[in-house]
Parts: sequence; structure tokens; C-alpha cells
Amino acid sequence: MAQHFSLAACDVVGFDLDHTLCRYNLPESAPLIYNSFAQFLVKEKGYDKELLNVTPEDWDFCCKGLALDLEDGNFLKLADNGTVLRASHGTKMMTPAVVAEAYGKKEWKHFLSDTGMACRSGKYYFYDNYFDLPGALLCARVVDYLTKQNNGQKTFDFWKDIVAAIQHNYKMSAFKENCGIYFPEIKRDPGRYLHSCPESVKKWLRQLKNAGKILLLITSSHSDYCRLLCDYILGNDFADLFDIVITNALKPGFFSHLPNQRPFRTLENDEEQEALPSLDKPGWYSQGNAVHLYELLKKMTGKPEPKVVYFGDSMHSDIFPARHYSNWETVLILEELRGDEGTRRQRSEESEPLEKKGKYEGPKAKPLNTPSKKWGSFFIDSVLGLENTEDSLVYTWSCKRISTYSTIAIPSIEAIAELPLDYKFTRFSSSNSKTAGYYPNPPLVLSSDDTLITK
Repeated sequence: MAQHFSLAACDVVGFDLDHTLCRYNLPESAPLIYNSFAQFLVKEKGYDKELLNVTPEDWDFCCKGLALDLEDGNFLKLADNGTVLRASHGTKMMTPAVVAEAYGKKEWKHFLSDTGMACRSGKYYFYDNYFDLPGALLCARVVDYLTKQNNGQKTFDFWKDIVAAIQHNYKMSAFKENCGIYFPEIKRDPGRYLHSCPESVKKWLRQLKNAGKILLLITSSHSDYCRLLCDYILGNDFADLFDIVITNALKPGFFSHLPNQRPFRTLENDEEQEALPSLDKPGWYSQGNAVHLYELLKKMTGKPEPKVVYFGDSMHSDIFPARHYSNWETVLILEELRGDEGTRRQRSEESEPLEKKGKYEGPKAKPLNTPSKKWGSFFIDSVLGLENTEDSLVYTWSCKRISTYSTIAIPSIEAIAELPLDYKFTRFSSSNSKTAGYYPNPPLVLSSDDTLITK
């Protein structure tokens, strides 16, 4: 495989919407998501009102890449070989000794070494995007509450209530019916929760279009919410930018399912209509599958194997399935790289004299894309050495998946919008270093001179 990747070489450029084209204001959107679930649990399911009170310090628990064992209420951070690096019961972190006793040096029982492990199963849940993360904090606090309530309860059955809270707030009709807390609040004040696309990104999208690229939008959001987001971030002529818009795509199933399992549907007033036997022309559709889409792309490009690149923020829903099932090029939007920028800024602010800082600044919640004190780096962690040996650093499972399934990883689309389309990015590959595909810079923690990472 070529060592470099260029957008100029692609025939089709596809985008996820939430947290990819549409960036959210995380310090505002995270509490809104948390609150939408917590209110439901308290009001409809009788959970403790204390769940509604969240302090800025509580948000430090949130870290992408954690697995929740639904049976025992433990959260786990995994190494690239499937062993457990850190663990908590609810929000209470386990000591290294307790982790060693509980999990030892063997693979976690649900780990599959081919890394094609499902993100969701009846036994566990992986938190891999910013829509999910507030739910991690809520579930951890639910475990705390149930453990305390039931004198050290060992097994748990709260997940069905979490699913009910998700369904209540995000079901297909929720936007139209103003159901739950989330959609009514976004409608009321979109500017509080959403970042408009910078002019550089809008210009870049037009540049791609003018260069003859086919532009796709593939989102699991429903069409009414998708329309609101795109109107706000791109302007009311956004539909002119995209040749094909696919909403309610139900990823990752969009990539993994066969056409007869997940046909495309037309839309009328944002309501899904009849199933289509194939996809014959560009337009706005719902559900569907990558096989029928690719057949249409062959027709539109006149090429037997058009080259597709897909931008997304979720390893589970976007990057892994697009690469694994469809063999598309993939660009991972990794806001942890933006968190690095925040860390650099924070260091310079910490060196400011106190009198320069605001007198009445209270504690602020940790931005979700910056490292957690409880869980450490998203990318690497240390493994305790035996007696008289030093601790060694290892890659996390999340970090390994980035270099395995992403072509490149970037902090935001804005980071590449002013580059020429024929710019040659160094791609992740087995022959390159583990940090080769990060643009513009590798994560701080992977680029420190004093960091030696063992496999």
C-alpha cells in the first residue's frame, strides 16, 4: 500500500455528521445529555434524586475507550493485548493491587483479539464517542447508588432502564413530538450547543465539489434533526453541497448488513416510506446499506472501483466498519488531539501570576477531550513492573485500533481545510511508526522524547 494518502486521489468523499462535520460545544452538550437521561431515571424509574447533582469534578470520570461490564458494574481500561490496565467499580477507582487480583495479566473475558469486537453486547458496552460519554458517568453513579442502597450489591440489572432513557429522548418521533429534554433544548438554543462550520470548511466542501468529487453525508441521526444541524452549521443551502444524504443510517449496520437486511427507504416530510429494491439516483434517503450505495457510486463515477474516503468520529460506528466491511479509506476525527491544544494552553495559563486570573473563577468542569486524572491517557498507560523492575508503557486498545483502521487521524476537519486537495498525508501502516498517521501532530503523550513504548 502507498505510504501516502491524498484526497485528490479519491472519487467520493463521505462524512458522518455529529462530532465530525458538526462540532458540539462539549462543556454544554455533555451536561444536557447527562441530564436528559438522569431526569428520566429519577422521574420515570424512581432512582435517587442525587443523580441530578453533578459537580465539575465529577466529569473527570469521563474517558473515551472505557468498557462497562454490565453484570458487575465495573469500568475497565484495556491494553492493546486485552489485559486490564485500570478499573473502577462505579466511580470508585480500584487500586493496582485489587485490579491485579481481579483481572491478573490475562485477557479480559469478553476481549476478542482480532479487534473486531462489538461495541455493544448484552454483557458489556464500550464508550467510544461524545454522545455516549455522559452516559458513562451516569451509569457509574447508578452503580454507586445501587451498591450503597443494597449493601454491596454484586450483580446489576440497570441497563434496561438506561436503554429506556435513550429511547425516550432519541426515538425517531422525539424531535417532532418535542419528547424528552435533549431535542427541545437544542431547538430552543442551537448556538449554545453547536459550533458553526468555519468559512474555511464551507469553502473546502465547495472546492471538493468543484473538483468533481461526489459528496456524501451518512448519519445515524434522523432527517429532521439532521436538517436542523446542517441548517445551523452550513446554512440553508447545505443540501446543494451533498449529492447523497443518508439519515437514520443505523451504523455500523449500514456497513455490515446485507442489502435485503437493511434496504434504503425514501422520505416524505421526514417520514420513512417504502423500501427500495436498489439505489438508482442521488438524493435524500433513510437507512440503507453500503453495498447498494457503492453500486450507485459506480454508476455515477463511471468507474468499476471508485475510491471512497469516509470521515467519522466513532471507531465503532464509522471507522472500523467502513474499513473492515467496505474497504474505504477512513479519516478519524479525534478531538483528543484538540484536547492536547487545551493542555498546552493550560500549561501557559498555570504559569500566569495569580493576580492576572479572574478573581471569582470557580472550578470548571474538565473538557471531555482532555486527559482524565482518574483514567490517564486515552493513548498509553503504564503497567506495573515486577519487584526491582521499572513500570513499562503500553498502548491502549483504543490507540491500537486507531493505527489499525484509520488512514489518518485529525483533530477536526478545520485542521486540513486550507491544505491543497493533493496534499500527501502520511498514512498509518505497519511499515510506518505508530504515530505516522496523526496530523498535524501526534498526541503529546506519544511524542514526548522521554516516552519509550513497548509492544
